[in-house]
Amino acid sequence: MKLRRPRRRPSVSVNAMADIAFLLLIFIMLISLINYRAEIPIEYPEAEQPELTNAEVDLELWIRADGQLFWDGLEVSLATAQGLIADEVARNPSARVHILADRNTPYRHVHGVLDMLQVLQHRVVSLVVEER
Repeated sequence: MKLRRPRRRPSVSVNAMADIAFLLLIFIMLISLINYRAEIPIEYPEAEQPELTNAEVDLELWIRADGQLFWDGLEVSLATAQGLIADEVARNPSARVHILADRNTPYRHVHGVLDMLQVLQHRVVSLVVEER
């Protein structure tokens, strides 16, 4: 006697789809945090013809109107900033230093940073401005 097996259609279990969607959501949230850039609220100076720069590594040094320096969102002294920039430039000599200063920052604070970069003999520096 010949028994016939009932024909079953192949199917994909959808029980794990919610788990996969949840894991993808967590993954996307974590990746977006990795690209987080700490910004200090400043009012950018204006320029009529700004020049766009492109470098593999950009080092950002923020200067508030009261003269406080920030590196990666953390308040640092001028000597600490000098050590951080020296370490980064030693790792990657083509790194560009971006100075982001508030429009109302007295020039003496910016000049102090430029003097520090001159001591380091770092010549790839950009002053970040807002286009008019």
